[in-house]
Amino acid sequence: MTKTAKLASVLSLAVLFLGGIAFAQTDPGVQSGNRGTGGAFSSVLANSPSGILAFFTDGQNRFQAVEAVSNSPAGNNGLGPRFNSNSCSSCHGQPAVGGTGAAVNPEFSFASNGVAPGSTTPNFITANGPTREARFPFFFNSNGSANLNSPNGGVEDLFTVTGRSDAGTCSLQQPSFNAAEAANNIIFRIPTPTFGTGLIENLDDSTLLNNQLANNNNNLGISGSFNHNGNDGTITRFGWKAQNKSLHIFTGEAYNVEMGISNELFPQDRPLPGEDGNGGSGLTGLPSNCLNLSGTGYPEDTSNPAATPNAAVLDDVSAFANFMRLLAPPPTGGVVLNGQQVSTSTISAGSALFSSIGCANCHNPTPGTTQVSNFTGSLSKAPVNAFSDIEIHHMGTGLADNVSQGNAGGDQFRTAPLWGLGQRIFLLHDGRTTNLLTAIDAHEGNGSEATTVEQNFDNLNSTQQQELLDFLRSL
Repeated sequence: MTKTAKLASVLSLAVLFLGGIAFAQTDPGVQSGNRGTGGAFSSVLANSPSGILAFFTDGQNRFQAVEAVSNSPAGNNGLGPRFNSNSCSSCHGQPAVGGTGAAVNPEFSFASNGVAPGSTTPNFITANGPTREARFPFFFNSNGSANLNSPNGGVEDLFTVTGRSDAGTCSLQQPSFNAAEAANNIIFRIPTPTFGTGLIENLDDSTLLNNQLANNNNNLGISGSFNHNGNDGTITRFGWKAQNKSLHIFTGEAYNVEMGISNELFPQDRPLPGEDGNGGSGLTGLPSNCLNLSGTGYPEDTSNPAATPNAAVLDDVSAFANFMRLLAPPPTGGVVLNGQQVSTSTISAGSALFSSIGCANCHNPTPGTTQVSNFTGSLSKAPVNAFSDIEIHHMGTGLADNVSQGNAGGDQFRTAPLWGLGQRIFLLHDGRTTNLLTAIDAHEGNGSEATTVEQNFDNLNSTQQQELLDFLRSL
């Protein structure tokens, strides 16, 4: 079906004229109110085993701490020399601490409120747009065009510490975002929510592999695979391309890449791609006056056995990982559409359609049950109702970002878990839309494994499409 024919088909299905009034399927939008998202597992709240609630609370507090370059009265030092944000919760705040990007983007004000006074706000960072990181898929030719034979893909941090009173004489330029946009050589990623990730971490590889065998038994053109750890070969599962093995690694990388804070897992300050000579201009890394800005040596985040209370013995990265690991999955909830409560029968009908047209073939309601946990009882033998198979899939040219990570190629992405979707604002890996209909439509494209399923959605009548949208916003 051509796009023109498809559009006509969608419009004919979408609109029902009754008494001169047009009724169309509508994304119910972000559901307001507190569904209970952002809390710890019940066993953690019961402090089982003894002391684990303090670990959760300590990690939660540190997750919200604002980092400085140096001289922080609270000891939160190490920001920079380049960064995207200055706290975990500034990127992971919707609908609660630990989530994804919020309605008000904190990155937009960094250049004006003293966080990054020597930086210019990139034009793709807006006050009410998605919280983003930027990457250049390829290095550049001398004429400014993208060198398609020289892949890059590393994070190009948005801001520098230049001009801050606590950053000394460190002076760095921002990446050439305007040139990258002119060369069509820039892609974006938004923060992934962390609710329920402890359950995903505790899925055994064999459980995922058995689930994959069941998923591959389909007539939809779907055949996902897994990303794997380059060291031990096991399945990796965190990040947009499932590139990270554990929450500990996921957190350590983010602390280093997104905030510029060296830690026990990533112990060096990070140059930009190319500054280390990796496919770029062969420069010699960061200048000496931009190293050890906190004045404490490396790594900037370390464990501290002399600290009190005991929960503070952990380094920040370990505390962050514990906090995320112990966050309960987001509960489902009711849906309000145009001021009216959607009936449970409508949501149930949408759930059945979600499975019957093939969405559940990748967005599995659960890929399996967890192993026994050595952390807390709620992580043991529990279903993982993530609506994801944790596999990576080819999503075609329309969604491709031309960035490879591990075994995941330029058009492959992990099936995004849909639990919590009802309260997410920005959708898809780059936050390009806030509308579920647009996000669903983007699943169809040249080379996308989801094309047949997306066309099945197009072929539903408008009532059925609305039921499915209502169901999605109940998650």
